[in-house]
Amino acid sequence: MTLRPLTNAGWGFDSMCFVCEEANERGLRVPFFHDDEAGTVIADFTLTEPFSGAPTLAHGGILMALCDEAMCWATIAVAGTWALTAGNAHRFLRPVRLGRPYRVEARIAGRDEAGVRAAATISSASSGKVAVEAEALFSPIGSAQASKAIGTAVAPEHRSYLTGR
Repeated sequence: MTLRPLTNAGWGFDSMCFVCEEANERGLRVPFFHDDEAGTVIADFTLTEPFSGAPTLAHGGILMALCDEAMCWATIAVAGTWALTAGNAHRFLRPVRLGRPYRVEARIAGRDEAGVRAAATISSASSGKVAVEAEALFSPIGSAQASKAIGTAVAPEHRSYLTGR
């Protein structure tokens, strides 16, 4: 397994992403990795009390954000395109407990005229049991649209996450 870190710094611009940005003190600060061999994006995490819903349980919206982030990184690192979430669906199969380790894993499920389809799971790191399943449709955007959205041009040397470079 070859894991490559996925960070916003690799794009050459500042980001305060709630899910993945290490500099965002109020965020989750979860590091994501591209598994080149498996063609997946993974992240290991343990949620704490500030991210709770019911006592001892992770908030469902936080879990949806983790899945969305993993799937978005998969559209970049695996499918090789910038894209925006167009729609998603989540199924909560088991509770996600605070203070316990979990893994989110995303893959590309397909591409069609509507866009890039991705899928993700959140599983217990100890048992491997799936707690959350997600699927989403992402609308690809070109580099010009991406630059406009972030307010700065993404230089060619900072596009290394795109498999199509």
